[in-house]
Amino acid sequence: MFSYILKRLLLMIPTLFGVMLITFAVTQFVPGGPVEQLVSQLEGKQGVGEAASGTGGLYRGATGLDEEHIEEIRALYGFDKPVHERFFSMMKNYMSFDFGDSYFHNETVIDLVISKLPVSISLGVWSFLIIYSTCIPLGIAKAIKDGSTFDVVTSTLILIGYSIPGFVLGITLLVFFGGGSFFDIFPLRGLVSDNWDTLPWYSQITDYLWHMVLPIISLVIGSFAVMTMLTKNSFIEEIRKQYVLTAKAKGLSDNAVLYRHVFRNAIIPLVTGFPAAFIGAFFTGSLLIETIFSLDGLGLLAYESVLKRDYPVVLGTLFLFTILGLIAKLLADLSYVFIDPRIHFDSVE
Repeated sequence: MFSYILKRLLLMIPTLFGVMLITFAVTQFVPGGPVEQLVSQLEGKQGVGEAASGTGGLYRGATGLDEEHIEEIRALYGFDKPVHERFFSMMKNYMSFDFGDSYFHNETVIDLVISKLPVSISLGVWSFLIIYSTCIPLGIAKAIKDGSTFDVVTSTLILIGYSIPGFVLGITLLVFFGGGSFFDIFPLRGLVSDNWDTLPWYSQITDYLWHMVLPIISLVIGSFAVMTMLTKNSFIEEIRKQYVLTAKAKGLSDNAVLYRHVFRNAIIPLVTGFPAAFIGAFFTGSLLIETIFSLDGLGLLAYESVLKRDYPVVLGTLFLFTILGLIAKLLADLSYVFIDPRIHFDSVE
């Protein structure tokens, strides 16, 4: 087991290096980088005396910026160095988790990510808990009652939910329950109310949960189908195996067979995505949901960073999330051993 874990950890290094190298190379060919954006902004201040003085005399009318000043801007963003030097310098800093400063937010990348985490953690954790706590019991019940009215009705409902895009449902919920022409029940925007700090602790909890209702419904409604049907099919496959008939022939009750024998084997496919889903719950982001409900989280940050070519944020968060993804994959593989003792990694070459 130790040798397997060591091999996987060592393999993470070239994987991480390759992901960062490919992404860094792509950013070098994408037009409209931070230098071009700043030059465009400075040259766009045509005929405005205040603008010219505000840029330290860099702007020279219709002739734009001279090459010397453009080189100063390139040096400001670190683009005056060779490509390979910038990449290895970046990776050296990243290995100590120094992701640098954002080009446009006047904050370090770490502080910027931390400031967005409350929204992303709220969306991710609540979605994770609701999906797993609902879909696994529902999938087991559907497997036991396969073909019944209950199975058909629940399958129809979750497939209808699966077919509705989350952003469409979010807009519909806001129109009907967010103070539009129908009902003013739930708040329109934000994670908490503006007066949240002045509320007593129990009202703060209620206010926070009240703000989470509509975004969470919009986020999870389409996620029930995959997990529920995966659970159902996994349990049906195990229930039909010979060892279940043998266990019942020995006089074991249905519940004993289900939870002492079937459950351990049927849960293995579900374990594959559990660590990744759990870790992802703390760093998830949904651009459309965050935009609709005015939630400033990681999804919106990632989208804006790509549009603005804020490379420290793009590459820094990619580095962090890649590490977390690799660790989640390793934990998923290791969890097989704890669930099924027949699996041994010692024999893996």
